[in-house]
Amino acid sequence: MTGAECERWLRAALAGTHETPPRRMADLEWPGLAQKALQPMMALMKPAAVLVPIVRRGDGHTVLLTRRADTLRNHKGQVSFPGGRRDETDASLAACALREAQEEVGLPTTSAEVIGFLDDYPTFTRYRVTPVVALVDPPAQFISDPGEVAEIFEIPLALALDENAYAYKMLSREGMKVPFFELEHERHRIWGATAGMLRSLMRKLRQPMD
Repeated sequence: MTGAECERWLRAALAGTHETPPRRMADLEWPGLAQKALQPMMALMKPAAVLVPIVRRGDGHTVLLTRRADTLRNHKGQVSFPGGRRDETDASLAACALREAQEEVGLPTTSAEVIGFLDDYPTFTRYRVTPVVALVDPPAQFISDPGEVAEIFEIPLALALDENAYAYKMLSREGMKVPFFELEHERHRIWGATAGMLRSLMRKLRQPMD
């Protein structure tokens, strides 16, 4: 698939998506009891947004990810998208995601074109995260904020869209067994909410082909 064909596919799959409430919650693909246990937390969740940056590369589109700094209180050392809690000064969730991407990886807002949104994703840290999908013309160099980001890297978009690349696993959290998906690329382990959002993108893009 050429870059132009890939972008047409992305735009078609995300056409009509928006951040205006009410917004749907992502299908976490959890068993019924685990999904039900999450319901009381919904009203307490704080709004946040991440940018899902699909980077235009000559040899194939990629997805930009970060490894969080080991000094952070939450999710230290884990792989994530650029993003964070919505500030009062953010005009929208998309603006929040773009601001965070500029702060964390030095992505100019003018280099990112927002093309759609995925369903909101809940986290155990009580955030309701809106994934904002954007096509990105990369700067000459991404520059990380060392206080938040230990590493910036990219994975092939083709890998993220390969259903067979995701492993289904379990962990114990707050007294219950919680399923999660995991994706590996070279030395990076992508799991939890980040892998879940990548999988949401994969499932969204599969819909027009079914």
